[in-house]
Amino acid sequence: MSITLSSLILLPIWISMAQIQQGDPDEKEKTTALKDLLSRIDLDELMKKDEPPLDFPDTLEGFEYAFNEKGQLRHIKTGEPFVFNYREDLHRWNQKRYEALGEIITKYVYELLEKDCNLKKISIPVDATESEPKSFIFMSEDALTNPQKLMVLIHGSGVVRAGQWARRLIINEDLDSGTQIPFIKRAMDEGYGVIVLNPNENYIEVEKPKIHVPSSSDSSDEPAEKRERKDKVSKETKKRRDFYEKYRNPQREKEMMQLYIRENGSPEEHAVYVWDHFIAQSAAENVFFVAHSYGGLAFVELVLLGTSDLEEFSTFLCRDIKV
Repeated sequence: MSITLSSLILLPIWISMAQIQQGDPDEKEKTTALKDLLSRIDLDELMKKDEPPLDFPDTLEGFEYAFNEKGQLRHIKTGEPFVFNYREDLHRWNQKRYEALGEIITKYVYELLEKDCNLKKISIPVDATESEPKSFIFMSEDALTNPQKLMVLIHGSGVVRAGQWARRLIINEDLDSGTQIPFIKRAMDEGYGVIVLNPNENYIEVEKPKIHVPSSSDSSDEPAEKRERKDKVSKETKKRRDFYEKYRNPQREKEMMQLYIRENGSPEEHAVYVWDHFIAQSAAENVFFVAHSYGGLAFVELVLLGTSDLEEFSTFLCRDIKV
């Protein structure tokens, strides 16, 4: 049995509350005050003080895992499957570790799409400037020129990205279960052009810029002695606040902001954009959609949003599109 720091902090408070509740009615105010204090304690923040640093490897080898010949993720030394509860009683840390591994696997699947499936990575928007946020899709060499058949794959919502059906299945089962690769290889073997959508890649994250607040003395007409005294108090206050913040939240993570990708800010927008700029320009007589979960809804939105008038909708249906 282990007792965490947060448990030791809260124990005296619970004991005090029990003692107060056994006293006379005059103690109710103290009980109310303690309850208010407890309501303002952030248990998640307290738990962070027990965590190891959130510094994780950026390669599969660093995690000591690799995919074997069956496409199963296994520990390099023990041969065991992935273990989520790497450290007991540290669920948040374990989750962060799992997410870090998931990001590596996403990049690994991208590499497989290019190397094993011979797909090309295409940046979008197609007219993006050098500085604006971008996303991408994957296409076979003949995706737009194949005169017969085109297959379009759309995954569901969540953390999955292009080429994946479910990250959990990739990690806990194998690549064939969790990725689109078996669909892509069979489609190409049977003469299809292929386009792989990436509907969850809607924005990039950048660190929030720190806002500089000039001191009150910068533009003040106060006497120099008074300004120096105020600046000294301000510096002491900041020092105490920073010390408290470091104690309260030692694992404070960077504050991030989201920069959305033009015309691809949602799965629905992404599907319509890829339709307008790629699928609708293809030579294929037959277009087949393979969609999972929310990908099916994105396809429905594609039909509704991308084909607004009756004449366009009739042309859309005549292309023998199958889901």
